[in-house]
Amino acid sequence: MPWQECSTMSSRQEFLSLASQPGSNFSRLCRRFGVSRKTGYKWLQRYQGGSLEWRDRSRRPRYSPSRTEAAIEDKVLAVRDQSGWGARKIQWCLKRNHQLVIAKSTVHSILQRHGRVTVSSQPGPRGYQRFEQEQPNQLWQMDFKGYFALGNGESCHPLTVLDDHSRYSLCLQACRNEQTATVKEHLTTTFRRYGLPERMLMDNGPPWGSDRQHQYTPLTVWLMRLGVGVSHSRPYHPQTQGKDERFHRSLKAEVLAGRTFGDFARMQRRFNEWRHCYNHQRPHEALAMEVPASRYQVSQRSFPEQLPPFEYGAIDEVRKVQIDGTIYFRGRELRLSKAFRGQHVAVRPTVADGVHDVYFVTHRISTIDLRQS
Repeated sequence: MPWQECSTMSSRQEFLSLASQPGSNFSRLCRRFGVSRKTGYKWLQRYQGGSLEWRDRSRRPRYSPSRTEAAIEDKVLAVRDQSGWGARKIQWCLKRNHQLVIAKSTVHSILQRHGRVTVSSQPGPRGYQRFEQEQPNQLWQMDFKGYFALGNGESCHPLTVLDDHSRYSLCLQACRNEQTATVKEHLTTTFRRYGLPERMLMDNGPPWGSDRQHQYTPLTVWLMRLGVGVSHSRPYHPQTQGKDERFHRSLKAEVLAGRTFGDFARMQRRFNEWRHCYNHQRPHEALAMEVPASRYQVSQRSFPEQLPPFEYGAIDEVRKVQIDGTIYFRGRELRLSKAFRGQHVAVRPTVADGVHDVYFVTHRISTIDLRQS
């Protein structure tokens, strides 16, 4: 019978003191203090012998023949301290680099034993449906990670671009702002190296567009002119860009958390080092513990240094977008977006009588219904 929940070290000492008195009824004391006779005699023998070990002793075994060797634990902790990875990735790394086969649960136990991980009290992630493009460069996800301060007081805005199929990091750039010119400059560098994707997915904040009234921006118009499709995630649904959001989480945990970088040069050097590790060394669970570089190939579509002129079809009626973002067609005024000002668009008839679609290059951007007043 165990000690009652209300018992403390003081009540145990009281029990032993009373039990040591001449003429005490030991069985009655055990009943009243809620302890078995066997346990009571064990503590009494220690107490009367002058030992202070009547307190609870550790149940840890003196020798654990099945415990992991210290050298293996050191390797596990070294990988953890260098990378910040979890048990599954550390297990994969030890097998690849040291031909050391060790269970994931063992790795996790080592990390817990040495205080490298703690049990989270937060609820697990909610279920959601995964999607993945079939080939590289079919879709790139792009976003800014939340800005943070550098050691010199400047704000750093990390620009990230990720291939949806392979999770390959195409761009990780420390930017001073989130303006169109800045994004365009770094995208141009990325396009020159990796080619053009079929489509890019971004959220609803600047500089990529925010709502129906500002769906198009100079940046997205530039992408469309390059022949790159533009998609936006649903408002307040960051899981639409789940892969890039997950990339941001790893970036924060493995690079930014608890660290301050003095200036942009130091920050960019660390970004470059980690990006190489992410693409070529860090295993990815969604890729069956392969690295993103194993699934990525550069695009066959090269970036054009000079955009060739685009010609619309014979049935198209071409209109130039005015400075206020409007066009005129058969006595109607249609407002598109100021982002298209100076560009030429095509008004193309549809199968429905009186209904025309408006195209910019190959992208349908609006509809004119002449049947409505």
